[in-house]
Amino acid sequence: MKYVRQAFALTLFIILLLLAPPARAQQPAVDPVFAQWQAKADPAVENALTYLQRVQKPNGSFEGSYGDSVGVPALVGMAFLSKGHLPTEGPYTTALNRCIDFILASQKPEGLFEKGSGGSGPMYAHNIATLFLSEASGMVDPDRQRRISAALPKALALILRAQAVKKDANNRGGWRYHPGSNDSDTSCSGWALMALRSAKLNGAAIPDEAILAAVDYLHRHQKEKDGCFGYTGQDDKALTLTGMGLLCLELCGEHGSDRTKRAADWLLRHFRELSGGQFAFYGNYYNAQAMFQIGGRHWQEYANWMYATYLPKQAPDGSWESQEAGRIYGTAMMVLAFTVPWRQLPIYQRDETVDEDPSR
Repeated sequence: MKYVRQAFALTLFIILLLLAPPARAQQPAVDPVFAQWQAKADPAVENALTYLQRVQKPNGSFEGSYGDSVGVPALVGMAFLSKGHLPTEGPYTTALNRCIDFILASQKPEGLFEKGSGGSGPMYAHNIATLFLSEASGMVDPDRQRRISAALPKALALILRAQAVKKDANNRGGWRYHPGSNDSDTSCSGWALMALRSAKLNGAAIPDEAILAAVDYLHRHQKEKDGCFGYTGQDDKALTLTGMGLLCLELCGEHGSDRTKRAADWLLRHFRELSGGQFAFYGNYYNAQAMFQIGGRHWQEYANWMYATYLPKQAPDGSWESQEAGRIYGTAMMVLAFTVPWRQLPIYQRDETVDEDPSR
């Protein structure tokens, strides 16, 4: 099978063009919806980043739930990047470089980033760590760039091998908690797909078939009538996973399609049920990213609700606490949601032709 051969061969010949990526774009014009909240959101985000820097351990990890895995430092690192802070200059250089170094030091010979308490299995954190290093590539000093450029091909090859494991028709194209898993879920798969997409945008030789297979997997987990996405079915845990499905389709070229419109409309009807529920921070992160991609009234309604709901929930020390995964995770995820309009992470860039008319 051509796709499987490509996935395994990538271990030997994947070529990354990461040493000279495009220059960082200038700050775009302020989103008109965000402009109403910026005076409150900016200091809240900086307070959160100061908190994350303050509680980070010298080795780059954190106390609390999953703080010693690679997933949480990767999310924290992306939170710093999402506000435009760099690992080579500015107030958070040490914290950012600690995140990078912790992840690089965790890589196994087969390519897996694994350290500490990874939850149900290592692939979830591995995918997030791979995404973070791909996003950070080109922003670091020459020595770290060399190390990232050596680590990423092995990490990406592992993701492709895990996808190529023989699976049944329902699970084909997706990922689960372990590299050898023969089943899949949309949560783990969303992070894997974004890691592959980010690397491809950076010049990595990611086979088109891998992206297409992952998108097809998501298609099979979208409920035809309603437009929501499920976890292993078509509507289980839809409240927290529909934003994931919508974002992945948007990033993979389906903006304006019937599938994305139905998913966005489903979210518009249901997102207010999210606050206080299970995995609320996870759902909010994906919803914010996805609704920003859609634009118009979808983003306007979601953004106004998000900032009004979660700004008052920030603790005096700058943190937000997730009931499932703790304070470090909760703070990083909230920052990533709040900073969507800054458009600093390359993977989440929005097509500038998106209609921002809230009446549409």
